[in-house]
Amino acid sequence: MNSILYTMIRVGDLERSIAFYKRLGMTERRRRDVPEGGYTLAFLGYGDDDGAGLELTYNYGVTRYDHGTAFGNVVIGVAGIVAVCDDLRAAGVPIRREPGPVKFGTSVIAFVEDPDGYKVELIEHHRAA
Repeated sequence: MNSILYTMIRVGDLERSIAFYKRLGMTERRRRDVPEGGYTLAFLGYGDDDGAGLELTYNYGVTRYDHGTAFGNVVIGVAGIVAVCDDLRAAGVPIRREPGPVKFGTSVIAFVEDPDGYKVELIEHHRAA
């Protein structure tokens, strides 16, 4: 059976990025350091299973990347989006769009920025009764 395993993003400071995604409830599932290749991989996700998650790639000595125009954002479902944004704001995380309704829908979304400048969309679904 086919499935999405993870999305890879390159980061300039692995520990800083792991701390950010842990604030969003992710856990580090595993890490692989490859000195002969000059990189370290950290795999993060939710829960104990090995379902879809993020692969953070740190290339030794590279602290910054230019982002292209094709990548949109990472999307994470949250409960209590206002409280999540308040917690992130208190930790110094830039909130790029305050929580509010999505046009023509029932969900509430917000956009934040991770330490490497990647946009992260937070979404809280509200189901119609």
